[in-house]
Amino acid sequence: MSPVVIAVVGVVVLLVLLALVVVSRYKVAGPSEAFIVTGRRGKRSTDPETGRVFTDNSGQKVVVGGGVFVVPFVQQRFTLDLSSRHIPVAVRGAVTLRGVKANLEGVAIVKVGGTEDAIRAAAQRFLMQQDGIVGFTQEVLSGALRAIVGRMSVEDVIRDRAAFAGQVAEEAEASLSGQGLVLDAFQIQDITTEGSYLEDLGRPEAARAKQEADIAEAVARRAAEQARLKAEEEIAVAQRTLYLKQAEIKAETDQAAARANASGPLAEAARQQDILAEQEKVAERQAALKDRQLDTEVRKPADAQRYAAEQEAEARRVARVKQAEGERAAGIAAAQAEAERARLTGEGEKQRRSALADAVRLEGDAEAAAIGAKGAAEAEAMEKKADAFDRYGDAAVLQMLVEVLPQVVAKASEPLAAVDRMTVISTDGASRLTRTVADNVAQGMELLGSTTGVDLASLLKGITARGEAGNASTENGKVEITD
Repeated sequence: MSPVVIAVVGVVVLLVLLALVVVSRYKVAGPSEAFIVTGRRGKRSTDPETGRVFTDNSGQKVVVGGGVFVVPFVQQRFTLDLSSRHIPVAVRGAVTLRGVKANLEGVAIVKVGGTEDAIRAAAQRFLMQQDGIVGFTQEVLSGALRAIVGRMSVEDVIRDRAAFAGQVAEEAEASLSGQGLVLDAFQIQDITTEGSYLEDLGRPEAARAKQEADIAEAVARRAAEQARLKAEEEIAVAQRTLYLKQAEIKAETDQAAARANASGPLAEAARQQDILAEQEKVAERQAALKDRQLDTEVRKPADAQRYAAEQEAEARRVARVKQAEGERAAGIAAAQAEAERARLTGEGEKQRRSALADAVRLEGDAEAAAIGAKGAAEAEAMEKKADAFDRYGDAAVLQMLVEVLPQVVAKASEPLAAVDRMTVISTDGASRLTRTVADNVAQGMELLGSTTGVDLASLLKGITARGEAGNASTENGKVEITD
């Protein structure tokens, strides 16, 4: 092999080796990684406040999302994880504002800051112990939780967890940012207290919630019951409407069937009615024709005859009137002549007075005869009544008294009968009226006895005594009457 070929091959191999070295030393950072390349010296600076001279971090190169060539033997590359970390935080026995010990559990999302200074700061603290970010964050957040809980009550923490978490994050932000960390989120997951504080705290609210739930349940049951009753009512109304409609349809159907059944007889009746109507018209026309025939043949001739008779009678009446008027005028003239003649002679007046005297005399005789006949009749009646009294004795007197006593009692009660309205004020009540009538009768009989001398009471007692004696001497108490 020629030396030229060997040189060419050596150059190629050297280039390949150089390429492999370059490729192996060129690194590209991932999306959640940051490269810290060290190996250069930082710049010297002086603190203006303290005057102390120090070396800054400019000798470190931070690469995020890009590539970097690490010079072999001169520089070193370190990788810092930039991904978020899910860190649980728990605090036990944190004393609240009112002295209640509370247990809190939360979770924080923490990551390394995206700026170069934050990456440098985080790399200085946690590059070789990146798992220490979790412990550091838990300690910082636990301290912040205890500090914030000490300024708040349990009710405030429970009422507004977001504000509480914000205050905790704000409290811990300074400590975390100083270490190059960023708190993305912090949430309180659970809060408990020692003892039954939370249970007692929620008991009134639970009772109120239970009461509201009971009320809501009762209202719901009432609404459901009302809805059920309304639905049943609507069903009943619908059923009633259905029944009424069915009854109406049935009635219409029955009416239609009845009309159909009666259509034949009705048609026959209508036909018969038409026939009768036509017959009635014929009869009316026949009656009219007969009436015209009667007018022509009977009534008009009769009217003519009646008219002729009336005219004849009227003529005769007029003739008789004229004749009577003539006779009356002649009589009047004759009477006047006769009166004139009598006046002249006085004979007429004498005859008239004589006739009048005869008439008066005859009337007096008739009246005297009538009075005499009436007296004779009354005398005869009295004689017969006396004979009857003599014949029947005390029975006739008793009969007369029986007829008279009701009249006496009626007359005695007339004053009371004339009273329209009367109020009896007596301990005897209404029986006092009959007693008053009896007193009036007794007084009337006494008045009759004092004025006429007839003692009706003694007379009645005597008649009664004789009647009892007679009854004792006759059989069955009968009085024998002899002519």
